[in-house]
Amino acid sequence: MNLINRELSWLSFNERVLQEALDPNVPLTERMRFLGIYSNNLDEFFRVRVANLKRMIDLKNEKVQGFRGTAEELYLEIRRVVMKQQDLFEAAYQQIKQDFEQHQIHIIDESHCDENELIQLNDFFHDKLKHAIFPILLDKKRPLPRLRDYAIYLGVKITSKSRTRFALIQVPTDYTRFFVLHSAQGKKVILIDDIIRLFLTDIFSVYNPIYVEAFTFKFTRDAELDLDDDLSLSFFEKIEKSLKQRKKGQPVRFVYDEKMPTDLLEFLLMKLELKKSVNTIPGGRYHNFKDFMRFPDFGNSAFRFKSQTPVAHPALRMVKSNIQEIIKKDILLHFPYQQFDHIIDLLREASLDPKVKEIKINIYRVAKNSEVMNALLACIFNGKQVTVVFELQARFDEENNLWWSNRLKDFGANVIYGLQNLKVHSKLLQIKRIHEGKTQFITYVGTGNFNEGTATVYTDLALLTANKEISNEVSRVFGLLENNLERHTFRHLMVSPFNTRRKIIALIEREIKFAKAKKPASIRIKINNLTDVKLIEKLYAASKAGVQIEMIIRGICCLKPGLKNLSENITAISIVDRYLEHARFMIFGNNGSTETYISSADWMERNLDQRIEVGTKILDPEIQQEIAQIFDFQWRGSIKARSISADYKNLYSKRNLPPFHAQQELYKLYAEQLQQISQDA
Repeated sequence: MNLINRELSWLSFNERVLQEALDPNVPLTERMRFLGIYSNNLDEFFRVRVANLKRMIDLKNEKVQGFRGTAEELYLEIRRVVMKQQDLFEAAYQQIKQDFEQHQIHIIDESHCDENELIQLNDFFHDKLKHAIFPILLDKKRPLPRLRDYAIYLGVKITSKSRTRFALIQVPTDYTRFFVLHSAQGKKVILIDDIIRLFLTDIFSVYNPIYVEAFTFKFTRDAELDLDDDLSLSFFEKIEKSLKQRKKGQPVRFVYDEKMPTDLLEFLLMKLELKKSVNTIPGGRYHNFKDFMRFPDFGNSAFRFKSQTPVAHPALRMVKSNIQEIIKKDILLHFPYQQFDHIIDLLREASLDPKVKEIKINIYRVAKNSEVMNALLACIFNGKQVTVVFELQARFDEENNLWWSNRLKDFGANVIYGLQNLKVHSKLLQIKRIHEGKTQFITYVGTGNFNEGTATVYTDLALLTANKEISNEVSRVFGLLENNLERHTFRHLMVSPFNTRRKIIALIEREIKFAKAKKPASIRIKINNLTDVKLIEKLYAASKAGVQIEMIIRGICCLKPGLKNLSENITAISIVDRYLEHARFMIFGNNGSTETYISSADWMERNLDQRIEVGTKILDPEIQQEIAQIFDFQWRGSIKARSISADYKNLYSKRNLPPFHAQQELYKLYAEQLQQISQDA
């Protein structure tokens, strides 16, 4: 079957992130930030996807989907692509450094400091940094200390008259990685790594070294959580135990400075029980570029994206009651263009409203200092019954979720944990009121997490509604989570793993039927990832029948668009820009009677069959038009859109369109709408 391999497709997506670092139209500090995002993405890719691939190799080394070869051959291809991207990465970094120099900002190493700068660094090192450095000597007898995935390490070679020694230094995390020097030539930036290199002889002075060298390396482990089968342990306890085991996961990558001496490299590999092979990747002088997401802007606003402060939703601007506005009319929020604060305000109002009796919410990822969680605590303190469904297996957020679930439970919340083999990934909130003796629901169905931090950089949609049909069905979803997956029928909701796949296939088949009858037939999809083979087959069938299909897919796309007699009616683009495109929605033409859905689910096997996901049909005609307009803006977005193709070229998708920057224009649209309403008022 014509499929693109998901791992190679993901690497292609990450290259689109790297393109932003190479784009001279992107502000300089933001370009550094994209290098950090690329690096952080790649770390997680190795910890999760490459780790899974290695397990496949260890088990059966069979052929893999969308790739002509075995799992081991795919592993080698991944390494080849990563090495090629590494060259692009280094070129981007050097170009950004040169561009900063045009503004009298120089990124230097320890060998390019003048006398005045050395005095500044000497003071900083001896007053502060030195006290946070604890070198560990390495020898053949002592075991290597357990290395942390996200730490930066320096492998040190100490040469004295009598012998050569090896040591390890973990770069302290108590300080920003970037130290700004002030000089007559402007500002200079030196990394903490290089400050340590500058004072290596001082650190190891006890050995009277002739010279000391240090070389960065990074270590990546398998991040899969292996849950214990011990029946005496609760699910909560299994997660806690497996998080500790994660720190001992199998190594999947060792990246090192290619200038590291052979004897030091071989010693480190021996202590880590690694062989110099595909696991070991030579690289540049610096690693853990994820820190570059916090590269300074030196007080220059031109180095940052132009401010786009989230605007109020017109219906919720300066109102006495959010609840009453939602009762009057369905409201669609579009983050980060519009304020996530509306959700905090809604919860605050619920905590004070005497008619509100109960609040239920799904939690997948929340901010560390979460205003959402604090608002729920306020609800508890004010006598409301609060039920929180926590997903403890939200990868890399498990510890934060464990902490918040304990805190809420301590204060009296009813805390429910997701099921061991079925992640709860839906984004639901429901407020229950008793008004004049009747039950009234205020319901939220969204595409993104209840996280005020990511809501400033992730684009997501959230429907706020008092519609009885949708609300009753959402109430049933909470019921099945509280009562061990009791089955329900859903007419307006798509609920995985129960009916999402079936509903999507039925909607596609309806478009096929219209196309075969020579009636208008179209599908417009915006999702993060498309990997599900059955849905891809159905889209191919729709294309062959003549259905016009337009797809905006941020990340992985295993479908091959534009192939004659297969997918020639399918066009797919990916948008990578200042905001992470995270919203998921579907628009089906339905012979002129458009049907629109938003959803928490991507079109992946796990989202359709192995998770609790919830999507809803949009019933309000004005919101249907609003979502169609969002798609139109992004489809016209010729500046940041790339064409998705089987050759992974990531060419900018011009499609004979005039220049149009979708994210900027969407923000402008929301700001102008609010301004117009303010003027009319």
